[in-house]
Amino acid sequence: MQALRTAATGMAAQQMNVEVISNNIANMNTVGYKKQRAEFQDLLYQTVQQAGAQSSDQGTIVPTGVQIGAGVKAGSVYRISTQGALTSTGNQYDLAINGRGFFQVLTPTGDIAYTRAGNFSVNDQGQLVTQDGYQVQPAIAIPQDATNVTISPSGQVQVTQPSSTTPTVVGQLELASFMNEGGLSAQGGNLFLQTGASGAPITGVPGVQGFGTLMQGYTEASNVDPVTEITSLIVAQRAYEMNSKVISTADNMLQVANQVKQ
Repeated sequence: MQALRTAATGMAAQQMNVEVISNNIANMNTVGYKKQRAEFQDLLYQTVQQAGAQSSDQGTIVPTGVQIGAGVKAGSVYRISTQGALTSTGNQYDLAINGRGFFQVLTPTGDIAYTRAGNFSVNDQGQLVTQDGYQVQPAIAIPQDATNVTISPSGQVQVTQPSSTTPTVVGQLELASFMNEGGLSAQGGNLFLQTGASGAPITGVPGVQGFGTLMQGYTEASNVDPVTEITSLIVAQRAYEMNSKVISTADNMLQVANQVKQ
């Protein structure tokens, strides 16, 4: 009976849906995390009677026909890039992007990765790095004797040193954007890599050409809404239960058919 296989695809789809939702809930407190949503597509159809087929010698045609679906499959799991809340941290090296763009990070493999997580710090050489020690690009080096670090909304980094009362510019941060941010490949560790679907990165100074501005002493919180996720979880659970009920009903119908044959 086709209903068994159809309902099984529905259970598998809702299981994946629950996995996506659970990942969102698990990352509610992850800096810069962007929630995901699962989307589904119907499978191929078996055409029992073709719509528009001639139904008599007088030229009458079938208005709707008969098509029976084979179930559902995962179409995509896309990332929603809405702005997360900006949270004050008091750390002078923390940065939040208010608007569009990604920070650029140099990975140990030599690739440039992209992130919205701006919870930065400095390493033993004074370089601005991520929590994993990956260097932020363009490279920024903070002098050891710096008494104060100021990062402007446009990404200009200035330091104050004891030998001078005038702030010194030590670097300029840039952001990257993509034509299709949903095409980026998530690598874990709050990092993304460029793909053919995302397109090539466009880099620029914060605050110009559509890029967001930087806010020093802030980080961007996850954009996960707990109420929405719990509601989606309940809906997915009920859909899973209904598909399992279809399997149970189809099994009972097959049992009755077997008894009739006996």
